[in-house]
Amino acid sequence: MPETAGPLWTATDIALAVGGRIEGGAFEANGVTFNSREVEPGDLFVALRGVRDGHEFAGAAFEAGAAGALVERPVDGGPCIVVDDTLRALERLGAAARDRAPQVRRGAVTGSVGKTSVTQAIKAGLDLAGPAHGSVKSFNNHIGVPLTLARMPATVQRAVFEIGMNAPGEIGPLARMVQPHAACVTTVGPVHIEAFDDGEAGVAREKAAIFEGLGPGGTAVINADNAWLEVLRGAALRKGARVLTFGTSQDDAARLIDFTPDADGARVEAIVLGRDHVFRLRQSGFHWGLNSLAVLLMLDALDVPVDVGLEALADFSPLAGRGQVRTVRLPRGAFTLIDESYNANPLSMKAGFASLGARAVEPGGRRIVMLTDMLELGGQSRALHAGLAEAIEAAGLDVVHTAGPEMRALHEAIAPERRGEWRETAADLADAVGDLVAPRDVVMVKGSNGSKASQIARALADLDRGAEEGTA
Repeated sequence: MPETAGPLWTATDIALAVGGRIEGGAFEANGVTFNSREVEPGDLFVALRGVRDGHEFAGAAFEAGAAGALVERPVDGGPCIVVDDTLRALERLGAAARDRAPQVRRGAVTGSVGKTSVTQAIKAGLDLAGPAHGSVKSFNNHIGVPLTLARMPATVQRAVFEIGMNAPGEIGPLARMVQPHAACVTTVGPVHIEAFDDGEAGVAREKAAIFEGLGPGGTAVINADNAWLEVLRGAALRKGARVLTFGTSQDDAARLIDFTPDADGARVEAIVLGRDHVFRLRQSGFHWGLNSLAVLLMLDALDVPVDVGLEALADFSPLAGRGQVRTVRLPRGAFTLIDESYNANPLSMKAGFASLGARAVEPGGRRIVMLTDMLELGGQSRALHAGLAEAIEAAGLDVVHTAGPEMRALHEAIAPERRGEWRETAADLADAVGDLVAPRDVVMVKGSNGSKASQIARALADLDRGAEEGTA
């Protein structure tokens, strides 16, 4: 968080913003958190009610150095501000942070694939341009978005927010809370479709709701290489937005000409806002060709020059579990591990296969994928899992190992010469990885976070605990 001339919040400011009363004396806070395990000295601790009641952890928060607490009933350990509903109070605090800093140019990002990485790449560009603020981790829900707003110093110039959803009706309210000057939909695909009666069409309408937060003259940045372009464009135009598309057509504001992956990342050729550019990325995944263009258009809409955006992209490393590459040494040589274990859906799976298929492999090496279940696909789950076989074949992958009940459908659909092991759980496959890889292999691990793909990635990395982490 950028340094400020004074505290992020005073008790008086908080009480006025949320309509609460101060008990136990005045205080100043330089941060905001709802997790007692992440409290830093000087934080405001927000006691939210969830699976566990946050009030139970107020004492631990004060012991960790919290300056004060936002609560629904008085607690011991330090000063507090009492409100009727702490979640509503957090939303009001976020809105107050937004309103007290009218100079801030705000961006918002959603999408079925890539929203966290695109958000963080935009933040890297904003940081180069001046004092900036943004989402951390994947703070993109009904708690994470107001929390990110509430943490925004009054002195920054620009900010970017990630907005996600698990069910209908979630994105619109969060977008209206952020009130972005520019909003982006990275892409739309069959993700969380079990929550929508009409499947992917419902997902598209939900993603389009991010444009509800745009004011007059706002900018909508949209993936044109997507079947739902007109749904997204229509929603943006109804808000009076300026629409900028990125894709592979000559009509796009940012047009991808060529994407060439290599051992160190990728080389990109593109035309952005009428200018030709050739630039480097530290990511090798094909989806980063279009992702990079989304980043550049969003930065331009937030008054950051394209050249500054290119500088940020050149230094932007893959996030944990989202394409990190490392060399793992074995007694007789080394293999390459590509960790895509954070999340997965049919779109990102196919992009990952294409990227792996394009990677050079040393003589005798194999292109191997280890996959766990994609979740929240509803009644289409088995068909969507089995349907990955075609993309695997097209990418020319050598071996496919799978884990999980849904991945059984893919295991059975894969051509016998590519079919590897199937295990009931990720842990079972993780226990076997030492027998499934060899020197010169390139191994990608991918699956939904809830299906524990990260266990497999850790097991592979632990074959050599001394390996140096790299990027690509």
